[in-house]
Amino acid sequence: MNIDLLAQPAEEVAPKLLGSVLTCQTPEGTVRIAVTETEAYSGTDDPASHAYRGRTARNAVMFGPAGHLYVYRSHGLHWCANVVTGTDGTASAVLIRAGRVIEGEDLARGRRGDRVETPRLARGPGNFCQALGVTAEHNGADLLRGTSVVLSEGEPVPAALIQAGPRVGVSKAHDWHHRFYLAGDPTVSAYRLSPRAKPSARA
Repeated sequence: MNIDLLAQPAEEVAPKLLGSVLTCQTPEGTVRIAVTETEAYSGTDDPASHAYRGRTARNAVMFGPAGHLYVYRSHGLHWCANVVTGTDGTASAVLIRAGRVIEGEDLARGRRGDRVETPRLARGPGNFCQALGVTAEHNGADLLRGTSVVLSEGEPVPAALIQAGPRVGVSKAHDWHHRFYLAGDPTVSAYRLSPRAKPSARA
């Protein structure tokens, strides 16, 4: 993966990450997942971003440098993985929402449950991390030069397959079209509008 690609605003990087591959090596084994759905979150101008109110101990990784992994706990239940983008010192990251397991399916299934259908193994940001094996210990991991979690290029994705739409489950700036996904792919998560969502000035 080219660092120059990641050193751009999140909304420009997010569609370009479709088809890329995240690999996680743990003592249990290796899982590789091709990305099929992403969401862009910028910094202090994005009300839905963790960095909207500035830098904190929790969101510090979001402020750069690009090419690192920002991991946070969602609703106290699930880990979520974000690829840090943009310039050092400016918060910007792309949430990985869903993917297709291309290696280590047995291990991913063991983490997710025997009854989970194959397309659902990494559908949704929490499920993606669970299947991949990403936890808090991977926060700040160098995706380009590290070894535990690695981001690499995958098969090229035809531009005609890439669609954009509103973000899922956020109450602020939900109607910004910063969600990108592969049209018709069964691994892509279902769109859900937050019951607290209100129209914003930008879409």
